[in-house]
Amino acid sequence: MKLKQLFLIVAVSAASAVGSVWVYGKLTSKKDGFAQTTTDGKLPVNYAGFYGNVATAADPIDFTKAAGSAVPAVVHIKTKIPAKKISNLNRSRGNSMDDFFNQFFGEGFGPQIQPEQRASGSGVIISEDGYIITNNHVVSNGGDGVADEITVTLSNKKTYKAKVIGRDPSTDLAVLKVDATNLPYLIYGNSDAVKLGQWVLAVGYPLTLETTVTAGIVSAKGRAIGINRRQSNSPIESFIQTDAAINQGNSGGALITTDGQLVGINSAILAPNGTYAGYGFAIPVNLVKKIVNDLVKYGDVKRPYLGISAAEDKYDAGDGAYVGLVAPDGAAAEIGLKKGDVITKINDIAIASWPELQGTVASYNAGDKVKITYKRGDKEFNGTATLKSKVGSYEEVAKTDINQKLGAELENLSKEKATKLDIAGGVVVKSITSKDSPIGRTRIQEGFVITSVNGTEISSIEQLARMIAMTDGSVRLEGIYPGYDGSYTYPLNLDEQ
Repeated sequence: MKLKQLFLIVAVSAASAVGSVWVYGKLTSKKDGFAQTTTDGKLPVNYAGFYGNVATAADPIDFTKAAGSAVPAVVHIKTKIPAKKISNLNRSRGNSMDDFFNQFFGEGFGPQIQPEQRASGSGVIISEDGYIITNNHVVSNGGDGVADEITVTLSNKKTYKAKVIGRDPSTDLAVLKVDATNLPYLIYGNSDAVKLGQWVLAVGYPLTLETTVTAGIVSAKGRAIGINRRQSNSPIESFIQTDAAINQGNSGGALITTDGQLVGINSAILAPNGTYAGYGFAIPVNLVKKIVNDLVKYGDVKRPYLGISAAEDKYDAGDGAYVGLVAPDGAAAEIGLKKGDVITKINDIAIASWPELQGTVASYNAGDKVKITYKRGDKEFNGTATLKSKVGSYEEVAKTDINQKLGAELENLSKEKATKLDIAGGVVVKSITSKDSPIGRTRIQEGFVITSVNGTEISSIEQLARMIAMTDGSVRLEGIYPGYDGSYTYPLNLDEQ
């Protein structure tokens, strides 16, 4: 091939390449398709990427130091409730077969012995002189008391008898004390600083195994799953959710960061089959610190109160804590909070739901001043509230609202009358103010005592108002008429006007 021909071929090839690039650029610059663009080299503000927070090839994650520091400070707790006789007064009402046998053999026929009960859980040492955090349900006797015998075993197999310093069923926390010195212990972290996706370790004694460490991430914050209602009428739940494996026996154990700081006390699992299914829940340590300090110092919890209740239909709203009732003598009322306001921050800590607000406020002390950021309509406001030591009174506010809604004059059943009627409490329909109202259209008569709504027991107008607010359509009211046997049930249609 001649040199002139070779140069010609090279020239034609170069021209073809340049032309192809030019044509491609023209075709892809058309506006009839979607393309992400930038302005002056900047990304859109709503871009869902992680620019500015790019993961880098840092040191590989190493859990060994955190696990090594936590294991000696997490203990195995075992409880025992001896077998005991049960009197007829303490027995639950028998079924019809029990009644049949009692007619022939007298009261008390059948088993009278409650067998010995044993249980186990975990705990976290928080001081060198033997203070230990665990869950209330770990040391409970199944009722209002504690197990007769509580033993604590360290990872080095040393065993101690423990005594209960204090318990708080509302948060499911308890503090134990063993007679020892120079114990290893964990230091508190900051649960407010914990972020979604952050690595955490769960340390405890699950399923009768020895010390076990599992790893996972923080899956969610501010979770409420209703589990503390089993042991308290005023539950406080704002759990850290994690997928670190947690099973029975992990209760009371530690949730720690990769640098070994305590950020939560493992408390519950959510599992359809009763074992680990990827959903574990821990009490945030900022709340734990407050409860533990009070239990050690006073023997009970001195709760701070803001003086508001939740708008139950927006309990887990996701964009703030919606305010329901506002106590006229509460801290919230003093800074002008009103029903319908949405609290978005406490001391600049973001609040996405009522459980988050509840858990955050509960971590402070009465007398503390907190900055509250809230929205009213499209406007944002700030105020500084001084938390009080007594809960504000919602009864008059709740009474006015629910009376108008149901068309009746209601009042709380007095403790004396409740005792005579052998019930925990209730709400009396004192009078029916409108026949064309939800109550007026039922067969309810004046004097009826409402004891439950949709199967949930109530003992006050505030509880009744809360249950009604949570329900759309119709509800089922159950109760009694003093002086008449049996209970009565009435459907109540809330939609009819």
